Amino acid sequence: MAESNFVDYVKIYCRSGKGGRGSAHFRREKYIPKGGPDGGDGGNGGSIYIRANRNYWTLLHLRFNRHIYAPSGESGAGALKTGSSGSDVIIEVPLGTSVYDATTGEFILDVTRHEEQKLLLKGGRGGKGNSFFKNATNQAPRFAQPGEPAQEREIILQLKTLADVGLVGLPNAGKSTLLSAITAAKPKIADYPFTTLVPNLGIVSYRDNRSFVMADIPGIIEGAAEGKGLGLRFLRHIERNSILLFMIPIDTEHIYREYEVLLAELLKYNPGLGSKRRLLAITKCDLADDELIEMVREEIPQELPHVFISAVAQRGLTELKDLLWQELNREMPYDNTELVREAMQVETLHDDDALYNKEGAIEWIEDDEDDEDELLDIEWDDEVKDELGLND
Repeated sequence: MAESNFVDYVKIYCRSGKGGRGSAHFRREKYIPKGGPDGGDGGNGGSIYIRANRNYWTLLHLRFNRHIYAPSGESGAGALKTGSSGSDVIIEVPLGTSVYDATTGEFILDVTRHEEQKLLLKGGRGGKGNSFFKNATNQAPRFAQPGEPAQEREIILQLKTLADVGLVGLPNAGKSTLLSAITAAKPKIADYPFTTLVPNLGIVSYRDNRSFVMADIPGIIEGAAEGKGLGLRFLRHIERNSILLFMIPIDTEHIYREYEVLLAELLKYNPGLGSKRRLLAITKCDLADDELIEMVREEIPQELPHVFISAVAQRGLTELKDLLWQELNREMPYDNTELVREAMQVETLHDDDALYNKEGAIEWIEDDEDDEDELLDIEWDDEVKDELGLND
């Protein structure tokens, strides 16, 4: 199976540059018998920065670059020559990338705006030469300062999609169909579960040239928190969303129970998701009559905002946009960034590593000496035996 170009998880080892050593040099020239100390300072080591770039949408460019080193500073020299500093290394990532410590899961930083740049590892300072230490009582210091050591850290880069509305639902709930109906996105749509394997983004046009971003993530099933289906691998993409739009087909036996199942799986993944605003969209209403719609409407609690839609029949989409825009412009009762900046659960890192290290190669089966005997044990027709040469 061809491997997707969408990469939202990368683990890399980073090391900044160490500072250059200061020089313990003395000036020695003709006719200057006591030139004194003239050792220069060492250069600073290069630092490593994380910079957001809106031209990237995936971490694919970092997948096979697992070691990033910044150059070290050069040592100082005589004649008060300062060593050259190591150049800084800038790691460009998509908007919405968070950085975590790979060992402890500790949150380090995140970048959300174009060209926003933050320091990841600072390079070591260069050591002072012996000329720095001369004074009235020690006019000829024979020592110099070594440079500061480098900083090193194994980090995890996680891409968390920046979107206003996140679509949540079971497989085949009509999420991709809705995204293709109200945006210009063209996600893959088919009549089988888990058609969507990676998140898709689309921009929804609204009145007066206004718009908002909608994200379609792969379907969630009951038990996803225990790793069933695609597990919770892509739920990180809804952590930054302002609104969660739950989508349930109208032919579901118990619609509100299915909504509670989906909500329970989200809360198992991260209890903080319970503070996000939630809307319910009943999909595929073109398959139901007015009587069934009224029965379903009575089942849903009034305090839960809901709307009946059909993406295929273009039914209820304007009402859905109005409801989403109204919720998006309400005052947020919480800081949306706090949820993203929580520490990762270390026990889940092994699952992500397994997916990240999986090469997706074809599994070759070695030849078995008993294969021919098993082939001969099958009762073949005489014509087939002649074609296969088994009558010899």
